[in-house]
Amino acid sequence: MKNSRRIFILTEIVLGIMLIVLSLLMIRERNGADKDKISVIIENSEDNQWSAFKYGLQMAAEDLGVEVFVVSTGERLMAKEETDLIQEELNYGAEGVIVQPVTGTEDGLKEMEKKIPIMLVEPVVGAQGQHTDLAAARTDDYAIGRNLAEELLKDYGGNIEGKSLLILSETGDSEAVINRQKGIGETLQGTGVKIQWSVYNSLQQSKEVFMGRLPKANFVIALDDGSLTMAGEYSAANNLHGAVVYGVARSMEAIYYLDTGSVECVAVPDDFNLGYQSVAGAVESLRTVPRRKAEDRQISHTIIRREELFLKENQEILYTMGQ
Repeated sequence: MKNSRRIFILTEIVLGIMLIVLSLLMIRERNGADKDKISVIIENSEDNQWSAFKYGLQMAAEDLGVEVFVVSTGERLMAKEETDLIQEELNYGAEGVIVQPVTGTEDGLKEMEKKIPIMLVEPVVGAQGQHTDLAAARTDDYAIGRNLAEELLKDYGGNIEGKSLLILSETGDSEAVINRQKGIGETLQGTGVKIQWSVYNSLQQSKEVFMGRLPKANFVIALDDGSLTMAGEYSAANNLHGAVVYGVARSMEAIYYLDTGSVECVAVPDDFNLGYQSVAGAVESLRTVPRRKAEDRQISHTIIRREELFLKENQEILYTMGQ
């Protein structure tokens, strides 16, 4: 009788210990010991224009229980450099990759996509100029260009015949920029406005040299945040010969120039959702058995003028930019 009781007590102790160990293992797993790892590769990753995007990454990582790591990069990535960075992250244990594609990487990304989830931060143009089938969290870039052109027309009652428009961008070969430029051109077709396009490459010339050589224009539309902040800076210093500036804003610096009147109107992509949906797309692909290809995620944008900055919905956008 005593032996039976002793065995019962020992059994209860062993079961208790096993329960404690199991609980500790579950807590350890929830705390991230076995979390899926997603690496993010974007150009100039420390730039302020990525603030809302990285906040979205962070929130998605918390909600979906994954680890997200943003690779430190310089201002411009070459195709081989980006491919090497991706491979390096895979060697470090990344199970999915979110990447801002560089022209020339599409074939390598397609091969990698057969093994791991790949989500593009923006679409990529293939070698022959065709759209690739890699999944992307994408804004409607044609609509962004069209909307900016419509705002310009609205400001001048549709009468811009004989005026000149200068389109600025930091790259000329990304699908996003090409579609924004197309949206502008087709919207302004038949208005009689003269359109020129200048591309700034910081590796080839200084900002001062580039801006000093720009032709005079009545209007400027900047297709990316870097070009917009540059145009805003020169407009504030009265060095744009009175040109009225429109463009794509992704940073608080660009919004500052809108707030001070150096920029007339901006299109703001929902970069918080861009980051969140990029992670969500990669995770969904990673956790599907058998794994299926990641799918496109559509991202909205908002047109904002100075007098609209303090509307509640726009304040929420600015909040994510400031994180």
